[in-house]
Amino acid sequence: MFSERLRLARKRSGLSLRALSSAMGGIVSAQAIGKYERAEMLPSSSVAIALAEALEVSLSYLLSPSSVSLESVEFRKLASTKARERAAVEGEVLDHVDRYLQVEEILGIATTEHDDPDGAPFRISDLEGAERAAMSVRIAWNLGGGPIPDMTELLEERGIKVFKLGLPGSVDGLSCRVLRVDGDDVPVVVCSTGKSLERQRFTIAHELGHMVLDIPSTISEEKACQRFAGAFLAPGDELIREVGRRRFSFGFGELIEIKHMFGISAAALVMRMHDLGIITEATLRGVFGGIGRSWRTEEPRPLKRQELPTRFRRLCLRALAENEISVSKAAELLRLRVGEIDGIMAGSTT
Repeated sequence: MFSERLRLARKRSGLSLRALSSAMGGIVSAQAIGKYERAEMLPSSSVAIALAEALEVSLSYLLSPSSVSLESVEFRKLASTKARERAAVEGEVLDHVDRYLQVEEILGIATTEHDDPDGAPFRISDLEGAERAAMSVRIAWNLGGGPIPDMTELLEERGIKVFKLGLPGSVDGLSCRVLRVDGDDVPVVVCSTGKSLERQRFTIAHELGHMVLDIPSTISEEKACQRFAGAFLAPGDELIREVGRRRFSFGFGELIEIKHMFGISAAALVMRMHDLGIITEATLRGVFGGIGRSWRTEEPRPLKRQELPTRFRRLCLRALAENEISVSKAAELLRLRVGEIDGIMAGSTT
């Protein structure tokens, strides 16, 4: 529907109604654009073209029909961000979900059902409860006790849509539910592309904690989810097996080996060992005052691999190969140029 696509594109651009009118050279008023978004009016063809150019989207995107209808994003946080930044993130999330649901609809496949772990949401009464909940999720999802190779793929397999976007300021990530007019809500986790892979993995686990924990007001929600994330990525029994029950010092090389094993940041690893009682408060301070002095801002020996959301891209390429969509539609969905799509299909680019 034109009205909804226009609203999504404007929010993603971070433009107000007045700013969009100005970007179009004032050929239509902000009030008129508001009426287009509320489906009270339709623009002329020349105005529609001007809207597409100002918003840097294709005209076909604005005119593309779809039975997918999204209402809003319910954010868990971002309260500290500016209203314009929040609107831009909301628009970006809605746009990603819209394109994702479009290709699922085109292929006639249902959105992967969200696999809520048995017992969720887990009511906790202390931080140890968050630790136990992390183990309960691992058991419910048959993950065993070892390291998790790919956090992004894990959540996608469980029906949670994962997006990696440029986020404002110091926001590492967020979780939200996108509301659909006709259909189930879509659970979404977003993490920042500006952070290291270790931070992204921890953020995804942290946001999963927000989804599966029932946290009373007497407990810090952020601390509970931090504890959940640490336990989910580096289970206590497995970590103790690797480093021992009690330690008073570590060398740089050993810590780097362990952080690579679990795919966790060096700072989070040290905090995790403190949570488990492997190291004392004094040892914790000693690490961060010595070899770990800069670890909170700069990740030592970062992971080299990538963990990218791949299901959406696979579905788009499948739809193209099966002639369910055109090359131009695939380019629109994937936000690539037609030439790039041709190269991917021919195997000359990735």
